Amino acid sequence: MDRVRSVFNNMIKSERYSRFSLQPAQDGERHVEVTLSDDATDDGTEVEGQAGGSPSFRPAALRSNRRNICYLALGTLLIFVIGYLLGYISHRKPRAEPLNAEMEATGTTPDDFTPAPEFQLNWNDITQLLTQKLTSQAFEKALRDFDLPKRSAGSAEDRNMANRIFDGFKKLEMDPWTNIHYVQLQIPDSTRPNRVLFGSNVFEPVGYLAYSAPGKVQGKLVYGNYGRQQDLNVLQKMNIELKDSVLLLRSGKISFAQQVDNAARKGASAVLIYPDIQDYKYQADTALYGHVHLGSGDPYTPGFPSFNHTQFAPTQSSGLPKIPAQTITANMASTLLQNIGGPESDASSGFKGGFKSVAYRLGGSENITVEVNNVLVNTEIHNMFGVIKGFTDPDRYVVLGAQRDAWGKGYARAAVGTCILMELAKAVREMVEKDGFRPRRSLVFASWTAGEYGNVGATEWLEGYMSSIDRNVFTYISLDGVVMGRGGFMASASPLLYSLIESTMKKVKSPLGSGTVYDMMGKENWEANVLKPMSMDDPAYSFLASSGIPSISFHFISPNIESYAYYGTNLDNMDHLNYQTNHRTGEITAAAAQFAGQMAVRLVHDHRLSLDVSRYSNILAVAVRQVYTRITQLLQSGQLKGVSPAWLSRARGSFQRAAEGISRDTVFTDLNDKEACRILNDRIMRVEHSLLSPYVSPTETPFRHLLLGRGPHTLASIAETTNMDQLRIQLALATWNLQGCANAMVGDIWDID
Repeated sequence: MDRVRSVFNNMIKSERYSRFSLQPAQDGERHVEVTLSDDATDDGTEVEGQAGGSPSFRPAALRSNRRNICYLALGTLLIFVIGYLLGYISHRKPRAEPLNAEMEATGTTPDDFTPAPEFQLNWNDITQLLTQKLTSQAFEKALRDFDLPKRSAGSAEDRNMANRIFDGFKKLEMDPWTNIHYVQLQIPDSTRPNRVLFGSNVFEPVGYLAYSAPGKVQGKLVYGNYGRQQDLNVLQKMNIELKDSVLLLRSGKISFAQQVDNAARKGASAVLIYPDIQDYKYQADTALYGHVHLGSGDPYTPGFPSFNHTQFAPTQSSGLPKIPAQTITANMASTLLQNIGGPESDASSGFKGGFKSVAYRLGGSENITVEVNNVLVNTEIHNMFGVIKGFTDPDRYVVLGAQRDAWGKGYARAAVGTCILMELAKAVREMVEKDGFRPRRSLVFASWTAGEYGNVGATEWLEGYMSSIDRNVFTYISLDGVVMGRGGFMASASPLLYSLIESTMKKVKSPLGSGTVYDMMGKENWEANVLKPMSMDDPAYSFLASSGIPSISFHFISPNIESYAYYGTNLDNMDHLNYQTNHRTGEITAAAAQFAGQMAVRLVHDHRLSLDVSRYSNILAVAVRQVYTRITQLLQSGQLKGVSPAWLSRARGSFQRAAEGISRDTVFTDLNDKEACRILNDRIMRVEHSLLSPYVSPTETPFRHLLLGRGPHTLASIAETTNMDQLRIQLALATWNLQGCANAMVGDIWDID
């Protein structure tokens, strides 16, 4: 560059005439002083101070001038090229380069590395992939692999199955982990069998009811049909004494726990439950198993987890019965009913069962003794988990869960659900690894145990990690009992999931014939045909009513049958389920897996959570209207004063406006804006959890949901209570519970109405 600059300067000088003067230097050298012509006067006179002699004017040499012109041209070209290269380098767009082996090994990338844009599958592509991977042929093989001779909670077989599931998750690179609890399970005493003594008959039933109160009681034998409130009211109207009686009840309609609780409230001293041949078409000597805890989880650690390292004061769940309860076979019940005595039941009461030789008298005259010797056993149980992490919001996740334990083989109860759990995990993992599926949120796959004792494994996990679960889990999908028959479909769920259920039914092909599940259940009246209230013994109920997580249980069933007759017996095996499905278990299982898979994938795929807040509006309006009507009647009768039902109506209005606000904001929110989308989804996630009452104790009232729970805090209970003082308090708390939910849905505190 210096040479170019020198050449440039010389060329400038050579282009102009110059005046030279030689001056002697002090050191003897001679210097040439160059003065440009501009320094001379216009008239050509000498400038003062110049050396003597005439000035000499001459042009630069021709050869030198040409050489300098070449240097100038080359220099100019060089400067242009250098400037162009510098501009290109500084302004070019970065180009993504593939990671080399060293980057992959270390997990590091260059500072200027920019990944290529992700390819997003559309929804039709995703549903087609699920259908291709979840086939009946795959399930027919997998179902045989998961068929076990026994699988009781905490047993060696249960532990082996847990390890197998863990290894399966590990093979799929799903970062598996184990959740261990130490719970109290109740089992029969091997040295002292449970007994029933009636006259000269002594029965020692094999089946039993876990968490029954132990002891030996005697009382008058009374037949109470299904043990529902209306059944026991019929007995009281006929002047049948229930206090200190032993109630004989047939299984069905409501859970064992509800039957025992209803009997205890009427003052009964014990309960016997049997499967009537009208309801259960199997051998009359089949043993029946179940539990009678009116709640979920370990009843000896209510509201908190059963960890080995925790120390809590001894306590018991309020849902534990205080009277003995025992199952007996149909043959044993037939003997009791033939000799029960008392008045005959009215034909219109519905008390008649299936025994042709039995009049179904109501009893109340003959004594019977019931002896229950069950013992508590401290048992270590293992829940297993695997996760497919989301790419945008990995800390938000859907949980799919399946119970793996059962009283016997538990084929429909546990094997089918566990099989679907593993096949779904495999299918979604392949979609991520090979097909380009990029879920925005995470999917957690959970294998529970001790489910037969009242969802113990799942509930203990909820209690152990509630502080984080309630902020991160936005849906629970139960895979328990999803296949019970053919030709019908039913679901129990949070109203937030109703719209998703409908859209999924329209996508999943019917396992029988043409069309979809939606077509199979009737398009015009699908809600009435499909949706059923979620019962307390539903495996998803604790997630919904105790933890405030939108949840669903669904079942493929035979028409007009809402339960599977072989649950809780040793007859729950492959042959009986194949009989119920007309040997199409594989096809129906595949359809059930596709239904669960499409729901789960939709929830983690869409920008906005597929939870419809507006579906709560009608349900809430009905519940508030019942309370409003009840309070108005009490005010008019003078039984209640100083209370206005308008308070609750205003809270309902706030909820309605907040729900409309979410719908409106969804329209005007740029869902591609990750931060804005997350804020909107967080508002939706608050709805279910905010409907849990903060004013009741989880140890006394675990099912705290204002609309779907159980207890005096619920709107249904307020509409029926006869205690005016309690009504005042519960109405005020319910009103603010609902208003608090509306406030949580709004989002920013300055926008709260």
